Amino acid sequence: MLNIVLFGPPGAGKGTQANFLKATFNLVHISTGDVFRKNIKNQTPLGILAQSYIDRGALVPDQVTIDMLSDEVSKNTTGKGFIFDGFPRNIVQADALDSVLSKHSAQVDAMIALEVEDEILVKRLLKRGETSGRSDDSSDEIVRNRIKIYYSETAVLKSYYEAKGRYHGVDGVGEIEAITERLNDVVNTL
Repeated sequence: MLNIVLFGPPGAGKGTQANFLKATFNLVHISTGDVFRKNIKNQTPLGILAQSYIDRGALVPDQVTIDMLSDEVSKNTTGKGFIFDGFPRNIVQADALDSVLSKHSAQVDAMIALEVEDEILVKRLLKRGETSGRSDDSSDEIVRNRIKIYYSETAVLKSYYEAKGRYHGVDGVGEIEAITERLNDVVNTL
């Protein structure tokens, strides 16, 4: 089983590249955002709980997110592995992911980070905001704040996976196909 954490700041291209990796390596793509939306839409107990926090403007606690993710992993254990997109976001979640995977005799094989300069990220997100209708991509101030939050809260995971010898940085700038090729080169070495 091959398990990859696809990592990078907002606008780095994780969603786009996850789809290519999924197809090329026959992996299950687990996007935290998609899992949240599915649970909320289907009114699962975890979805109802998550919605109660969202409705109050609060962050969904790590344990609720971990429980949703664990459920998704359990439903898909016959595949060749997973691409985790948007998870983990902190050390608590990273430790929980290790625990979830160990129950299936697996581990995170690599964190692959798409590395992109901030100004390029801002341009990408604002361009996406022009057509996506996403409010979080609608202004320079909001976009820069999202990137700042990423660096202050999530980027600590780079050190976590470097310490385990599982961190791989990939240049996330250029043509989509060239970025995909760089990612594939890393995955092929795992």
